[in-house]
Amino acid sequence: MENLAGMSNIEQVQTVSNAPIFWVLCGITVALSAVQAILYMRQSFATAKKVNLDPKIPREAFRIGFISAIGPALGVFIVMVGLMASIGGPMAWLRLSIIGAAATELTAANVGAEACGVTLGSEQYTLVCLAVSWFTMALNGMGWLLFTGVATPSLEKLRDKVSGGDMKWLGVLSAACSLGIFGYLNAGEIHKGIGNTIAVLAGAVSMVAVVNTVCKKHPKLLEYSLGIAMIVGMIFAIGYDQLFK
Repeated sequence: MENLAGMSNIEQVQTVSNAPIFWVLCGITVALSAVQAILYMRQSFATAKKVNLDPKIPREAFRIGFISAIGPALGVFIVMVGLMASIGGPMAWLRLSIIGAAATELTAANVGAEACGVTLGSEQYTLVCLAVSWFTMALNGMGWLLFTGVATPSLEKLRDKVSGGDMKWLGVLSAACSLGIFGYLNAGEIHKGIGNTIAVLAGAVSMVAVVNTVCKKHPKLLEYSLGIAMIVGMIFAIGYDQLFK
């Protein structure tokens, strides 16, 4: 703490939150997440061989998933850059690497700052406030991680009971759940203001346009439709923000 004497609160927060020890500790967790992802992919391809699945199918699925993840990853990256300036690079890198819920992590950091009666990243944001933000982010993510670990083994049995062994009905049920989840998220964005509403509507219109018109002539673009819709939505939201704010 003696080395922090004479520094402003912002300088103290940046110095401590970006300390080498935190980069090392956070890097260990991020590395474990990367190794886990690689092991999952290896296991998936190995299982595909065991069941004599056409090699083209897993490769195509991997490519589609990779492309579809570009849009959400850009949003996470933008939030991570903003969080780095407030809570430090290591913690922002860690939280958004293992959780990935950019809006949730940003909200948790803000809640921690508000609990101290200050604004995130302001001059009044001290090391104590930084610790509270870190703790809030960890506590916020603890719930669903524990629930996932405890409930996941039982979900397969629940799924079989709900579907009754009918794979077609299970497909319909899964699609309905996805529509409900994304519909709920979009409704939440619409309530945030006209800019978010424009982004949602532009993304929806572009998705329909791409799927129903362009993809019929160029079927290979179908796997890019989600990414295209996200990019179009972001362009319209940024355009509105620049023109009317």
